[in-house]
Formats: sequence, C-alpha cells, structure tokens
Amino acid sequence: MSEWLKIGLVEDIPANAGICYKYQGDQIAIYNFDHQEWFATQNLCPHKQQMVLSRGLIGDTKGELKVSCPLHKHSFSLSTGKCLAEDKDWCLKTYAVKVENAHVYLEV
Repeated sequence: MSEWLKIGLVEDIPANAGICYKYQGDQIAIYNFDHQEWFATQNLCPHKQQMVLSRGLIGDTKGELKVSCPLHKHSFSLSTGKCLAEDKDWCLKTYAVKVENAHVYLEV
C-alpha cells in the first residue's frame, strides 16, 4: 500500500536541481524543473553503486527529461528510469511526485 509523504515546500527545493530525501533507510532523489515538473528516482547509481544521482545534472535529450550521473555521465530517463545509453540495461526505480498548495509530496 502506498502513501503520500509531505517532503517540503516548493520554494525550499532549488529549481533545476535535485535533492536527496531519506525514507526508511532508502535515499530518494527528487528533481525539480523550474517548479513546473517534478520527478523522483532512487539516489543509488546502478553502475557505481554510489548515492549520487541527486547531485547529477538534469536536462533533456530530444525532449526526454533526464539525470546524468556525476560519476560516469550516463543518463537516465526521469519518467521511466531507463538508462539512455543503448548498450546499457540499467534502470532506476522511479516514484510519483505531486505538488499541492505549495507543498511537494512523494508517493512511497
């Protein structure tokens, strides 16, 4: 059964960046595109096994919003979690995010 967690105010999460949120021992990266679009993935890089994705670069490739790992630069789709490199089969766990009344919520 899932639940929505209030994780903070929109204004507390930097635009065009990611933050790390810890929930029951898991680290979840939450990404903010101009306070317009929100995404969340696991913070663990499946390649280097390091908790770094919240510090990755976010952007888009051909309209696909992505995060690039700061360690090895491989990019992952923020909507599906799939690695965008054709020769890699890594995939990130993704989470739903919503904003209501200036608060950001994460579905866990």
